[in-house]
Amino acid sequence: MRQRLLVALVSLVAVVVVGTAGADSDDDRDDRSYEVWLIDQEDRFNAGTGTLHIFDGDHLTDDAESAVPESIDLGQAVRQRCDQKTGSAPLRPHMLVFNGGDDDGPGGNTHAMIAYVASGHVAFLDAEEREPLDCIDVGAQAHAAWPTPDQEHLIVANQNGKQLNRIATDYEDDVFTLEHDATLDLATCTTPSGAPCQDPDLRPDNAPICPRTTSDGRFTFVTLRGGGMFVVDHNTTPMRIVAEYDRDHVDDNGCGEMEARGKMYVNSGAGLTSPPVPGDEPFGHTVYAVELDRLSTTPNTTPNRPRAKLVYTRDGEGAEVDAHAVALTKRGRYLWWGDRSQNDVTVVDPRRDRVMGRFGLVNEHSDDPAPDLFDLSPRGDYMFASLRGPNPSSGHEAFGSTPGVGVIEVRRRGLSGRLDGVARVGSVRGTPDPHAIRVRDLSGR
Repeated sequence: MRQRLLVALVSLVAVVVVGTAGADSDDDRDDRSYEVWLIDQEDRFNAGTGTLHIFDGDHLTDDAESAVPESIDLGQAVRQRCDQKTGSAPLRPHMLVFNGGDDDGPGGNTHAMIAYVASGHVAFLDAEEREPLDCIDVGAQAHAAWPTPDQEHLIVANQNGKQLNRIATDYEDDVFTLEHDATLDLATCTTPSGAPCQDPDLRPDNAPICPRTTSDGRFTFVTLRGGGMFVVDHNTTPMRIVAEYDRDHVDDNGCGEMEARGKMYVNSGAGLTSPPVPGDEPFGHTVYAVELDRLSTTPNTTPNRPRAKLVYTRDGEGAEVDAHAVALTKRGRYLWWGDRSQNDVTVVDPRRDRVMGRFGLVNEHSDDPAPDLFDLSPRGDYMFASLRGPNPSSGHEAFGSTPGVGVIEVRRRGLSGRLDGVARVGSVRGTPDPHAIRVRDLSGR
């Protein structure tokens, strides 16, 4: 009898454990370790080649103010590698991404790619050893880059070169090759409708700002400095435009892009076109959504289709606004859109494309955080933001008072948040300018 009772109790415990493990609860606190990578893109001490700061994620969330990073002078080994491979030095590390992009599954987060915006260099690093593996110069300015989900290519926005470049990536053998035949020249090409890619009225400045590939690996969205947008089939050689948008449908200077609920969300932000375009506003904050199932690899000859739906805009508020950062909260519940000028976050429900609210980041930890870019912790309980400094090296007026990593506690399942602390970073000349930030999940190693 006692033996049968013991078996029954063990079985009951097993059922409870299995049921709990399979529950979809926000209270699950797994032990996934992770790092937060932050790049200070400007430092005269190392000729503007910047500094990489790597923080332990748990140290940041436990006590951001006392967290001490592993700091790597990018003017040493990375600069030497670029000099050796390209004959020139990289300048101003601007954007950072790991292989796999937002997918932290097996095979991802082994390599880091740094795009240098004041030169055309893309540096490839062994993420574990922190050592440079290769360096490729795509031309004028490598503003940003994004990997394809199959990890076979890296798509690079060559900003002032007005090109979209493709690099073949073999992370297993550490072989990286610029595919010249794949280059898409955005200044001289023709759109599917037969219009010039760059046009004084439709798209006055086709400098590509940020590329973002879709999770199915079929398309890359490319925002443009002077307004408008292209959707590109990056799998063809050369790459080709399959959907075109003009500046009346997608405003200028967008960089925040995020896929959610079968849609690609893109923003427009603040900034000056080069050369300046008459009628341009120096500030901007608008978000659009494009339904991905309406895209085809057959080029669409009708401009501005599929429709770029206007989700919301802050341009009419009469205030200085500057949209830049975007991230998804846990399980893709909400989109967070940061504003560098207003120091706040707008929360959008991607299921209904509805603004759910807005919360500020100014408190005792920072009187002017200037949130630039976001990335979420693996557990989804904290959002990390790069906070700009008082002397931003870019042309944007992204001035902040507490340069470093902002640790934002995610509250109400993503509906709100609070700046929980700031891990300040310094530089030799005393004017750091953090920009790129990414979370590296270590659980899949």
